[in-house]
Amino acid sequence: MTAFTDPLAFDGPVTLALVEQADHADPLALLRERFSLPADVIYLDGNSLGALPRGVAEQVQRAVVQQWGEGLIRSWNDAGWYPAPGRVGARIAPLIGAQPDEVIVTDSTSLNLYKLVCAALALRPQRHRVLCEQGDFPTSLYMTRSAARQAQAEVMALNPEDVLDAIDEQVAVVVLTHVNYRTGRRHDLPVMTRRAHDMGALVLWDLCHSAGAMPCDLGAHGVDFAVGCGYKFLNGGPGAPAFAMVARRHQAGLSQPLTGWFSHAQPFAFEDEYQPAEGIARLLVGTPPVLSLLALESALQAFDEVDLQALRRKSLSLTGLFMRLIDQELGGLGFEMLTPRVADSRGSQVSIAHPLAYPIMQALIARGVIGDVREPNILRFGFAPMYIRHLDVWRAVAHLKSIVQSGVHHDPIYHQRKAVT
Repeated sequence: MTAFTDPLAFDGPVTLALVEQADHADPLALLRERFSLPADVIYLDGNSLGALPRGVAEQVQRAVVQQWGEGLIRSWNDAGWYPAPGRVGARIAPLIGAQPDEVIVTDSTSLNLYKLVCAALALRPQRHRVLCEQGDFPTSLYMTRSAARQAQAEVMALNPEDVLDAIDEQVAVVVLTHVNYRTGRRHDLPVMTRRAHDMGALVLWDLCHSAGAMPCDLGAHGVDFAVGCGYKFLNGGPGAPAFAMVARRHQAGLSQPLTGWFSHAQPFAFEDEYQPAEGIARLLVGTPPVLSLLALESALQAFDEVDLQALRRKSLSLTGLFMRLIDQELGGLGFEMLTPRVADSRGSQVSIAHPLAYPIMQALIARGVIGDVREPNILRFGFAPMYIRHLDVWRAVAHLKSIVQSGVHHDPIYHQRKAVT
């Protein structure tokens, strides 16, 4: 990566010329063509809902018109619907550093989290403590506590900086989100995983804000379990099914609480007694949402031959540029940086606080710059490195500066759009 590609690699002010040079030198620039993006939109919310990859709409149409409409029930076999959860999981596996038979696509992140916390506690029956962090995404806390209640285990939700030292011989499983949804803070996955294993505990990582934006290298670091969603950086569409990862060494002894018929060893034997399937398939529950599953499968083609290390470098370049421009252009305008400035400690989003966060974001959206807000005062911007350009970052900050300097409640474009709608 050349010096001017990363705006943090040089001294002095950031200029438009340098930003344009960064895009010109971007080895991933052509990946943008793999997505269908509105011409007048700067989309900085791919960490919440990824953009539409080209080819997905056509694949879903084929699935509806030909596979469903013409093939009917025969398509469970003829069109490969039945094995799709494992097949799509195998496509996700290299994106998170797992083996193809360690990942399956099924249910939602919430349900997969519940299943795997229960499974982890069952593998450590002599231990009755679960560690997680305060300020995690609410469903993570809810589901972790729900699973712990079933096993009569204690949940300790700690400040993020206190989790590492709290991992001891009483902990059964550590449940952490790799990148925090509010702040963009990234945990040190190798260090946390190694500490858990040194203490005899298991570790479960939530990769919702990681998968598709950076390497996770689960296998290299010996991660036990992981979950993640399909609709953020993986671009699988709204409500896309989630994925779950179980390391091979745990699969034979895996016991999950939601024993639906699709995880039966012989589901079409229709037996009254449950016998779990071999391997990762025992994480399945009921009939999968086939159309959503096929949309996700098609979307994953956007990652074909993509270098994940290069993806991470671009992510850091984009977020670093945004942070530097916030400092350079918006100083004294009431913004507070919440995302860590140290590259290894942040994901692919930047969060900034401002007392007028909500009206500022509405004004930005009216101008075609789409981010989102998290209460009470957080403006959140996601930088999907496959389709966001450095020039998009420059323009987004220019709009942000214009809105705040002119008075957010008086932004002419916002009020013009509001009058029309």
